[in-house]
Amino acid sequence: MPKRILQGVVVSDKQDKTIVVKVERRFTHPLLKKTVRKTKNYHAHDENNQAKVGDAVRIEESKPISRLKTWVLVDEASSS
Repeated sequence: MPKRILQGVVVSDKQDKTIVVKVERRFTHPLLKKTVRKTKNYHAHDENNQAKVGDAVRIEESKPISRLKTWVLVDEASSS
């Protein structure tokens, strides 16, 4: 199975080698037919502590690194 890649914004980089990424997904509500925005925070491994708060990044699914970290920083996403 291919690994999932998500795009989001870094909301915290206070931990060593860890970032918290907020990922927003939009979908149409099945009953109300209105576009709904849901956000979720993911803890991702950042080996070189390169990502800073506010950066747009891509994270990729990986094997569990710790209790919360199952994602790895891939690269800085282009802000377009």
